[in-house]
Amino acid sequence: MRDTRESRLLLVLLIAIAFALITVDIRGGEDSPVDGARQAAATVFGPIENGVSAAVDPVGNAVSAIRDSGERHDRIAELEKENAALKAKLGSDDRNRSRLSQLDKMLKTAGKGQYGIKGAQVIAIGAAQGFSWTITIDAGANDGLKRDMTVLNGDGLVGRVTTVGPNSATVLLANDPDFTVGTRMEGNDELGFASGQGDGPLRVELLNGKAQVKKGDRLVTFGSQADKPFVPGVPVGVVSRVDPSAGDLTRTLYITPYVSFTKLDIVGVVVQAPKKDPRDTVLPDKPKPTPTPTVTVTVTPSAPVDGQYPQEEQ
Repeated sequence: MRDTRESRLLLVLLIAIAFALITVDIRGGEDSPVDGARQAAATVFGPIENGVSAAVDPVGNAVSAIRDSGERHDRIAELEKENAALKAKLGSDDRNRSRLSQLDKMLKTAGKGQYGIKGAQVIAIGAAQGFSWTITIDAGANDGLKRDMTVLNGDGLVGRVTTVGPNSATVLLANDPDFTVGTRMEGNDELGFASGQGDGPLRVELLNGKAQVKKGDRLVTFGSQADKPFVPGVPVGVVSRVDPSAGDLTRTLYITPYVSFTKLDIVGVVVQAPKKDPRDTVLPDKPKPTPTPTVTVTVTPSAPVDGQYPQEEQ
């Protein structure tokens, strides 16, 4: 369109009409006479406007995406937290199952020997009162514990009580170098004294230097006068090595203890000794020997050659 006088007048007229419509629309509010036209225009041009807006508004899209990403991140963090809590619960359940198994085994051992025990949990390990191999348990004088009581678990002899507090006690472990306990051999009743050697096997000196002993023989506690510090019949260990006898008055053995002193958790303190010496009855059942398979070879005679069997070589 050329820039003429008529075109300028037309432009001014259109501008004036536009201002007039805007004024009428603003003053009319919701009852504006142009509201219908505006809604119609929105219906026609709204989808196009939204499409164009989505295409030309990357910043808005990015903000929305970041907001959604944050929500997803929060949800992931929540799920991870729930997962960690579940794993902790499962771990706790596994530990509880392990403790229940230890307690059940210990009660069976106590039942076989007719020992009256007070159950306790190991709450600390390490040097105490000058001892190298000790544990602290969560039971004490308030639970009936006294010094020089036998301590055991489901496997056998753990040690003896050395110090007692109101709610805790110190136990000297059987593998401590200062620990000594009287022992009895299974079967032949040979007596001896077992001493701790730290993380090595227990060393046993048999009173009879000519005693017949072999690897695999088992020992239990002999017991003490008035059952303190040791009650009789508690499993101690299995012979792993026998020193050659050289005419000495005693014979030296080395035994592998039944108890693993680095894996102690649930223990029992014998607060009531058995009325009768259980001797070997508390020992675990001996493992059954594995049968050796036998192979039978069947010889099939060879076929005859020309109706005759081959002659054996002279």
